[in-house]
Amino acid sequence: MPDEGFKRKLTAVLSADAVGYSRLMSENEAATVKTIASYREIMSSLIKQHRGRVVDSPGDNVLAEFSSVVDAVQCAVAMQNEFQARNAELEKNRQMQFRIGINLGDVIDEDDRIYGDGVNIAARLESLADPGGICVSKTAFDQIETKLPLGYEYLGEQSVKNIPKPVGAYRVLMKPDAAGKVIGEKRFLGRFSRRAALAAIVILVVVAGALIGWNIYLQQSKKVEPASVDKMAYPLPEKPSIAVLPFDNLSGDPEQEYFSDGFTEHIITSLSKVPYIFVIARNSTFAYKGKAVKINQIAEELGVRYILEGSIQRSNDSLRITVQLIDAITGHHIWAENYDRKLKGIFALQDEIAMKIMAELQVNIAYESLGRSSPIQTKNLKAYEKFLKGAERYFRRTEEDILHARKIFKEAIALDPEYGAPYVMLGWTHLDDIWYHRTKDRAKSLQTAEQLAQKAIELTGQDDFNLRLLSSIFMLRKQYDKAIIEIQKAIELSPNSAQSYFIYGMVLRFAGRNDEAIPILKKAIRLNPFTPMTYLNILAWAYFHNEQYEEAIPLWNKTIEFNPDYFFAYVGLTGAYQMSGDEIKARESAAEVLRIKPTYSLAMVKKLTIKNIERKKRVLEAYRKAGIPE
Repeated sequence: MPDEGFKRKLTAVLSADAVGYSRLMSENEAATVKTIASYREIMSSLIKQHRGRVVDSPGDNVLAEFSSVVDAVQCAVAMQNEFQARNAELEKNRQMQFRIGINLGDVIDEDDRIYGDGVNIAARLESLADPGGICVSKTAFDQIETKLPLGYEYLGEQSVKNIPKPVGAYRVLMKPDAAGKVIGEKRFLGRFSRRAALAAIVILVVVAGALIGWNIYLQQSKKVEPASVDKMAYPLPEKPSIAVLPFDNLSGDPEQEYFSDGFTEHIITSLSKVPYIFVIARNSTFAYKGKAVKINQIAEELGVRYILEGSIQRSNDSLRITVQLIDAITGHHIWAENYDRKLKGIFALQDEIAMKIMAELQVNIAYESLGRSSPIQTKNLKAYEKFLKGAERYFRRTEEDILHARKIFKEAIALDPEYGAPYVMLGWTHLDDIWYHRTKDRAKSLQTAEQLAQKAIELTGQDDFNLRLLSSIFMLRKQYDKAIIEIQKAIELSPNSAQSYFIYGMVLRFAGRNDEAIPILKKAIRLNPFTPMTYLNILAWAYFHNEQYEEAIPLWNKTIEFNPDYFFAYVGLTGAYQMSGDEIKARESAAEVLRIKPTYSLAMVKKLTIKNIERKKRVLEAYRKAGIPE
């Protein structure tokens, strides 16, 4: 289809990503936030000096574009040299290195953002680069081969996800003695010479022993680069640990993303019910969606041994699904399978795959217990698709998307009134009316949400999916004992659910049981290493109310790194800085609170859940001194 309305251009794309960022954050969040902020400033300055433009800088990644490949590569070299000098001043375990990838390619330019294969290839090249190194594509290399005092090492043709043809890649050699050298590249004159060379190679292989060579090839093709246990961001659990990556949508239709995402979600949900394994949450594995990241890097960042990846190709009511399970520690594929099925058999297939994973992990479990009380299934496939589309919109977490998702969930219920899942998700949208201060009648919103939760329980039984909603409703009514009972049931049913542990920790926090909340919230974060801001915020408040300000402050600063306008973090920082004696930063934080919400006052501070009257007085006085008005 033509890209009508899109502006296309040829540009040099630079993608830079910090190595081992999750490990650094887990060891010392405050120092890591300070370092990444400093290094970002360096990158922004150098990109500007080299006539480039920062396009995006989420988390520990920077994406930039240049009109010249020469400028892009010179900028990348300058970055790595500057980082090397800065790292020399840091302790070895606190040094922050970056991988950089550069590609010259065609991109879509829309609202000052760039998209397309040109960007995806740069990201893939970045993952191929060594820590502190640079990797460029063949298209970029052709522009700079003799123009810069650098050397290059040819890495061969590299496969790039969703790109039909392999991409030639070169490692940039920055040492002076490498200048002008091109290592590993073989050039042939014409098609005939290429064919002749290939024929000679074939003859030599036959003479040397084709069978032996073929066996070696087969063994090597089943391996990936092993992950290092020493580089794990978290210690490996004693139980088999697994991360399920988002299944690739190979349907050729981006509108089918909801379907592949929903399939992945169901596999994660099924596995999370098994107490004998450790399963990473959806939020963290979906952080890799659309990114070309090595399996060993994913395993190290998430702290798991096994990785499941796959793809879905859908054509009308036919499905072709590929799945492979990888032991990241050894680098071996331990199981792979292709499935050709009809859409109507999708639920049985999801359970079949989950059971096969259990078998490969040597975990024995009854088939019935894997999907017990599951609210996902319906005999109406159109209702199921509506549910998936609604969930995809809901998880975007913008106010507009949540309201649109509400409409879709209602459509799913109209198609199958006996289908439990959309009732639950519809209930969550009514709770969001409270969280987003959208409702004019808080009690009515809670009543509507409870009715929907009870309807789902009536249809599907007490599943963790339903009980999380019910617990949250009781929590917002301050019926904490009831909330705790329901969420404990949810955890018993799905012991790997990060969201259940988070809600449990939040209930304990609001109940004033902060000592108990802290380890529960840490468990949620371990299951969801790419942690949502809400997790960090609630944990920070638990530390705050426990008077552990030095623990709370880095967590709130981390949320601000993700969202500079995160209101709840500035509210917390105002009190934490003032109570710990840093009046200057307390006033700065208070100013940010009033910038975001000018009507904020001490009357709102009084709503904080603090049972000790004397401590509440001290907290109110701290906010008053920091500059929060009456």
